Amino acid sequence: MAKRKRALEVVRNDDDDDGEGKPSRRNRLNFFELAYQKIEELLVHCELKPGQFMTMLELQHITGFGRTPVHHAVNRLSADTLIIIRPRHGLHIAPIDLARERMLLGLRRDMERFVIRLAADRASLSHRNQALHIERVLRERRASLTLDEFNNIDRRIDALVLEAAGEPFLVHTMRPLHTLYRRIGYIHHRFMPGQADLSGTIDHHLAILAAVANRRVEDAVKASDALIDYMDLMFTGMEAGIDPRLLDCSIEPLLGA
Repeated sequence: MAKRKRALEVVRNDDDDDGEGKPSRRNRLNFFELAYQKIEELLVHCELKPGQFMTMLELQHITGFGRTPVHHAVNRLSADTLIIIRPRHGLHIAPIDLARERMLLGLRRDMERFVIRLAADRASLSHRNQALHIERVLRERRASLTLDEFNNIDRRIDALVLEAAGEPFLVHTMRPLHTLYRRIGYIHHRFMPGQADLSGTIDHHLAILAAVANRRVEDAVKASDALIDYMDLMFTGMEAGIDPRLLDCSIEPLLGA
């Protein structure tokens, strides 16, 4: 009986770690994802400034994660074209190229149509319930919602739509695009004069949620296109009115400002 009990303890210990006190593979994967989410958030909010150079160690200190999760996250973000790895020189937060990102908006439009069509067609009762709940929160909080709070909700909407679409390949394809344009939206609303009001972007997201919740496929596609059109207008304003240093912090300031 004692031998059997000891054997069971060994099995449980094997589930909890990989030996030598290392965390289990499941826990390591959780750390990888959390590190990715944290760095992604810092990129979206421009706390990691476009054009900034830094070391891996500095990024570990900023995020609070160890070397392995941060290294894993940086490799993914490098593949996403958000961070440039400079061998022997550290990391370079990719500057924002408005012309490139506006061009990629056409790619997002086509891909988003495919995703939203699947999501509206396949949405389960649980997905529809979640969409209605998010819609209700947006309506109730629209007057007081901060930009950071909206970005958190926007991330939830993106995840819900991808989950409802039910095709795992799309997650890895769409996630970098979502990050690129969430950052553009943040800069637009945070730094462009007279653009702090979130009501326009909230209305477009409400239309998407309502269409998915009610499984109205064509309405969902139209709502998705309308959101992309709204984002395209952001680029029009930013190309003429944004401080270039917000897009690349390595640009020298004018008149020592």
